[in-house]
Order: sequence, then C-alpha cells, then structure tokens
Amino acid sequence: MPRINKTVVLALLIAASSVFLLFQLYYYRQYVSKHGTVSNSKASQKGSDAQWQVVKKFLGLVSKYNLPVFLIDTAVLGLLPLDSTQQRDSQAEGPHCQTLCTHREFTTFALLAKLWKYDASLTQAAAERGLELLEVRGKDPRLVGLDDLSGTEIPLHFLFRRNSHAVHLVVFYERSGNYLWHGPLRLKPNMDRKFVPFRKLDFGRQAGAYDRPELVTASLDGLDVRIPRNTSRFLSERAQARFLECRYRDARAFYQLYPDDTSPEAMDFRMKAKSLLHLAARTLTDLGVPFWLSSGTCLGWFRQCNVIPYSKDVDLGIWIKDYRPDITQAFQKAGLPLKHKFGKVEDSLELSFQGPDVKVDIFFFYEEGDIVWNGGTQAKSGKKFKYVFPRFTLCWTELLELKVRVPCETLDYVEANYGPNWNIPVKTWDWKTSPSNVKENGVWPVREWDEVIQVY
Repeated sequence: MPRINKTVVLALLIAASSVFLLFQLYYYRQYVSKHGTVSNSKASQKGSDAQWQVVKKFLGLVSKYNLPVFLIDTAVLGLLPLDSTQQRDSQAEGPHCQTLCTHREFTTFALLAKLWKYDASLTQAAAERGLELLEVRGKDPRLVGLDDLSGTEIPLHFLFRRNSHAVHLVVFYERSGNYLWHGPLRLKPNMDRKFVPFRKLDFGRQAGAYDRPELVTASLDGLDVRIPRNTSRFLSERAQARFLECRYRDARAFYQLYPDDTSPEAMDFRMKAKSLLHLAARTLTDLGVPFWLSSGTCLGWFRQCNVIPYSKDVDLGIWIKDYRPDITQAFQKAGLPLKHKFGKVEDSLELSFQGPDVKVDIFFFYEEGDIVWNGGTQAKSGKKFKYVFPRFTLCWTELLELKVRVPCETLDYVEANYGPNWNIPVKTWDWKTSPSNVKENGVWPVREWDEVIQVY
C-alpha cells in the first residue's frame, strides 16, 4: 500500500473546510438579507407596532373632538408619491406598518386652528387613552400691534407621548395675508425638557408660513389620514418657511421719536403703495418668480412696520437666475407699463413699472463670491453703479396684509444699504451717492446705450 503524503492530506482537509465555511457564510448572508436577523427583526416589529399604536390612539382622540388635523411629517410625506392622488391604499397595520412607521421617535401632524375650538378636557381624554400631553403656548402675533404690545397667549404646539413614541401636533393659524402660520416652540422654565427629543422635531425651531394646502384623505397602514395633495410642494415650502414678525416694539419706539405722517397725502400714498405691492406680488407669483422687499420698502418694514410715506415708490429684489423674459409682458398685461429698463441680463439689470402715481422698481441681484450686488444706471451719462450686500437668505413676513419675503439677515442688509444710522429718517436721498454700499462701476459703451438705457 503506497504511503500517503501527510502534507497533501492536510491541504485537502483545509480546502474542504474552507469551502464548507464559505458555503455557510453565503447561506447566512442570503438569509439575513431576506429575513433579517432574528433579534433585529423582532425589535423592528416591536418598535413599528408601538409607533403605529400611538398614531392610532392619537387619530382616535382627534376624531372624538373633531379636530381638523393633517399629516405633515417630513419622513412620511417623503415616502409618498409627489401627487397624493396617486397614493395607493396601504392596508397593512401593526408589525407590518410600512409608511407611518419611520422608526423615528415622533410623528408630526398639523391642526387647522380656524376650524377648531379649544377644549380643556382634551388632556383628560388623552390620559384615558394612555397618552401624556404637553401643551406649549405663546403670544398671538395677530393681536400685537403698535397700539397693543401685550398679545394674548394661544396654543402653538401639542405633544402626545406614550412610552418612547410621540405625536407632535403643530397648530396652524390663519393670518390676514391669507396664509397659514405656526409659532416657534419655546418651552417655559417649568416644562419637562426631556418630554420628547425637541432638537429632532421637524417644526418649531422658528415660526413658519405656508400657503393653504389642498388636502385629501389617504389610507396609510390601515388608518385614514388627511395629507396635502401635492406633497412635494408642501415639503418644498417647509424648507423655506421661516417667518419673521414685524418688530412692533422697535417701531413704536421709532414713532415716539419721529411721529407718523398722517397727512392726506401720506395716507393716499400708503393706500396706492399697498395696492401696487399686491398687484406686483400676484404678477410675479403667477410667473413663479420669487422676490423680496428691497431698499426703502425693506427699510420701512424693518424700521416702522409700514411703507415710508416720502419714498414715493415700491422696491423689490429678484435673483438674476430667476429672471424671465416675459416679466415685462406680464406687468404690462396687469396694467403696469414699463417706465424704464436699465442694464441687461448679464449685468446690472433693473426694471421699473408705472402704477397710479406710484412706481415699482425691480432690482436684479447678482452673486459674486461672498457678496451679492445689484446695479444702477444714470440715464443721461451712462454711468454704472454697484450696490454691494453681504450674502443673505430669505424669510417670510407680512406687510400691508401681504405675505412677502425679506432678507432673514435684515439688519445686515439694511445697514449695508443705509449705514449705522438707518434708524434716523433721511428725506433727501441721492441714489448715486447716499447709499453706504454704492460704488462706481464704469460707464456703458455708447454703442450699447440703445440696449441698456431704455426710458419710456
């Protein structure tokens, strides 16, 4: 019998063992990818079931009180079709919860305050369903004005908790500019700061403003839930919803130093400026062109919560990237003929449209490194000017019963344009020399004047 080589035998054993181990590893990975690990699967099912049960209890509670709520949870809405009319009913529930169970510690809904009457028994009814309730209140900005700075407190946020899961209910109020508003979530000193993971909540860091969404009813994981019909639009709004209140206290102090002009001429201008601003806003909104209050109109809002009666015009800003060639045609169709056009799309574009005794000036802003700027042109000389601002983001506010945008960093914006003494009225103003941020920017070549200097 031939002698067996020990080395060969050892090599064969090692090879066979390796193949067996690789087969086991492959099988295990296939099983886990299909079924998940036993412990993780059970934990996931348990968490999903708990979250679904909390949402179900919450919906049962609001149904009893006829609370008009709708889903605004960003994680859930992000899973739905862009148009919720395409949403397929999901009848799964409990451990098989697929849409509502995002494995976050909270689910977010909104409450339409106009269709709701506060009921103090809500807390007891929630407790009967095993839900702890935390109510957060704040001042009602709709009742704050130059004549009354106190403000009545109203419910802004409700938080329902059961074990490790919660429902955040954000109260949406109607404002005079025909939009929905929610307040910031600010805890009082005696409130439990560990009630929910407040820093993770989708809503409440700042106040927010939204258009009124069209709502539809969908069946999500076996529960009937109202949701925005256009979920993508709502999510897009949320990303840019931050709202700034007018600074009524500072405006009141300003008027104590510089009494308001209540002459018939001033009142007439304000009425016409309001009408013109509303018309310009409708025109640009219909075109899908975002804009903000700029120059003197922005200063008036920031300093005195109104338009400046001696400014004699309405000033708006638009990013040049949002320019559309049909803006002029749209304004003319709205009854606002073009008064002048300076510059061109590539450089220092400015449009002005004439309203009844008041004009609206539209300044186009260009981004350049860490600054932004808009241009100006002197018609008789072709001289160019440049107005430089620090970069800024946009927020919503309300002026003259209209929801409009302003730079979020308003003080920086105003100081750049009007200097550190912006809070002192200046009635004599030269647009070429008075602004703190103006710079000479060359001269238009004479051969381009027909294109870049158009006065009507």
